[in-house]
Order: sequence, then C-alpha cells, then structure tokens
Amino acid sequence: MSPLPPVRPEMPPASHSQWLRDLAQRAVAAVHPDNLFSNALPAPGRKTLVVGAGKASAAMAAALERAWQRQYPEADISGVVVTRYEHGAQCEKIEVLEAAHPMPDNLGEQAAKRMLASVEALGEEDLVLALVSGGGSALMSLPAPGLTLQQKQSINKALLRSGAPIREINTVRRHLSAIKGGRLAVAAHPARVVTYLVSDVPGDDPTLIASGPTLPDTTTAADALEILQRYEIKLEPEVRAHLKAAEKSPRPDDVDFARDQSVMLAKAADALAAAHDAALAAGIEVRVLGDDLEGEARELGAEHAALALGLQEELRQPLLILSGGETSVTVTGNGRGGRNVEYLLGLFDGLQGAPGIYGLAIDTDGIDGSEDNAGASFAPDDWAKMQSQGLQPASYQADNDAYSFFAELGNLIVTGPTRTNVNDFRAILVLPTVDN
Repeated sequence: MSPLPPVRPEMPPASHSQWLRDLAQRAVAAVHPDNLFSNALPAPGRKTLVVGAGKASAAMAAALERAWQRQYPEADISGVVVTRYEHGAQCEKIEVLEAAHPMPDNLGEQAAKRMLASVEALGEEDLVLALVSGGGSALMSLPAPGLTLQQKQSINKALLRSGAPIREINTVRRHLSAIKGGRLAVAAHPARVVTYLVSDVPGDDPTLIASGPTLPDTTTAADALEILQRYEIKLEPEVRAHLKAAEKSPRPDDVDFARDQSVMLAKAADALAAAHDAALAAGIEVRVLGDDLEGEARELGAEHAALALGLQEELRQPLLILSGGETSVTVTGNGRGGRNVEYLLGLFDGLQGAPGIYGLAIDTDGIDGSEDNAGASFAPDDWAKMQSQGLQPASYQADNDAYSFFAELGNLIVTGPTRTNVNDFRAILVLPTVDN
C-alpha cells in the first residue's frame, strides 16, 4: 500500500473522514490470512487433515493450501472447514462449507458432525491442522448428548442480548457442546493437532477463540451454570440436568495434549500496530488505549468522547486515538445495529459536534452484528446535518437503533465480508483547536 498522506487541520472534513477509512482498510489488510502463513509449517503426517471453523476459516484454508503446496508439493492435504454464509474462499483440496452466524443453524451442526467423524480414525503418525477464528462457536454448534440445537439457539440468543462478555458466553457454549472445549482434539488423538488461530477475543486467550474446539478447557460446567443463573437465562430441565451432571472437560494436564501446538497468526494488536505505524509515518501523534477494551458499547463511546475533548485542549498537532477489543450491548429496544455503531453513537453524542474531532468504528470481519455494514464514521459537521434532519440521538439509543441513525446521515461503512476477524477497530482523529 502507498503511504497515507499527512493530515492537516485545513483539510476539508471529507478528506479527514476518508483518511480514517483508508487507515481502517490498512489495519484490516494487516490481519488478513493471505498475509499470515509462512513457510514454517509442520512436517506432513502419514495423513494430513484440515478442520476448522470461523469467519476467517475459508480464507485461512486457501492461504494454507498455497503455503503447503510451496513447502510440500508432494504431500497430500485434505479436509473440511465451515464459515459464515458469503465468507467462503476458493480452495482446491479443502472443502468449504457455509452456515449461519450469530444464530447457529442445522448446516453448522452437520458441519461439526462431519469434522468429528473425519478425525476419529486417525493414528499417532497423522497430523491435524485446525484453522480456528472468531465466529466458530456458532458455526459448529453440535449439542452435547441429550440436548437439541433449538435449546442451544435459545440460550445463545438470550446470552447475546444480555450484555454478557464473550468469555462468559463461550464458557456456556463449551459446556453445552459435543465438539468445543477441546473435544474435537480428543476425537483426533492420538494424532498430533496443530491449531492456527486468528483471535477475536480480548486478551487473546486461545481457549476462548471459537470456544476452543482443539484446546483443553480451564472452566467447568458449574461455571457455565452460574453464568446462566446470574443473567437469569431460562433453562429447560434437560439443560440444567446436563450442566449439573456433565463430565469434566478435557483438561490442560491430559497427556494427549502434550504433543499438540497452537500458533497465533493474527490478533487485534496487529491491526492496531499497522494503523499506528501508518499514522506515525503521516506525522500524527498516536495514543493506543488498548486492544482488549470491553464494557457497554455506548458507555465506552461516551468515555472516549470525554477523553478526546480533554486531550484536544492541549494539542499542538493532530492526534489519533486507537482501540480494539469487544464491547457488549444490552438490548432493550427493537432497532438495528451492532456494537460498533452503538459505540460510535455514544461517541458522537458525547462530542456534541465538537470541531476537529472525527470518529470511526468497524468490526474487522466486515459485519457489525448481523447487519450489512462493517460500522460507520462521522465528521464534526454531521452534528449540524443531524439537527437539520431532526434526528435525536437519545431516541435512537433507547431503541438500540444506531444503524438507522448513521444510515440517515449516510455514514455507514459497507465493505462486505473481509474474511478475517480480530474484532473491533476504533479510531478517533483529534485536530488541535485554532487557539492552541
């Protein structure tokens, strides 16, 4: 990519907004699977089988195929991965299936069954390459024995609306599953399992990504039950009985995991680093708030508005504020929108049209929640535009309808599926005031 141009306060608002969008595109490109696989792949097994799930899994499979062919042109490779609808990629050796996200469907259940069946007859000299990225929990939703997909769908929907952080949601998912929480690896053992990860979870705990299908579990069924009770999720008798009687998950000290390995290919910090370096090269000061921010989306937006206003008072040159992570939305309304536009509306409302401050927030997978946009952006003059259109931020916030708010302003960012996923990317460009 060519360098980003310098940012000057006298540039028109549209130029500053476009600069932020170009920066976001650069950040996403840095964590795309095409750029992640090296020639340092493990030696082929007697049989080398690929399994995987997630929004990036198809692109990971295509990139892996190319790297494998370069390094081991005589060694065969095959397998199956599942990704979200419209997130597929062209592969020659690895079959790509598609299923629903964030609400699991029957095709995801069937894909999980196929993966389990494909690894069950492997031996000690065989190799499994697992391609795991965010979204995999919903995409391979195979219920534990005695439970149904409908029961998992109901609990999943309630958890997503509850405002629970992803670590708690995935704890529940692991203990209601026949494939997550290391169970896919257990089915593959005694074969060696090497897991390649694209992280979408704050803190990059490998066991949380797609609920850790090939990694040992450190939580218990009792933990899952406590979470469900705390958020007052209604449980059918079969679910409650399963959690009370569930067998212990595969644990880190299980001997079969000793030969396994996990490799972190990309994470939120990598996307932020790419944006950080590009901004510095354009002569902009950068402050990174962290790659693992959580909390209620609109509240975090309001906090960042106060921070930006405070920092602007002392600025002598443009400042870029970056952050990543995964916020939560407690849904009480009937509107449209994911956590990134919910955050951005909180930021926009907190700034009240302050001159010289621009904002952007996207989900790096290209889909904010379940809508067709990656996120949105705004410029200071959008406040006057909002007023001229008679829009009221508070009413849109009350109905969880940030998507419609930014659609009315014409500020949605629509990229389509990016085929990667390191979660939220947020950027605030702060220009010095005239008096500074």
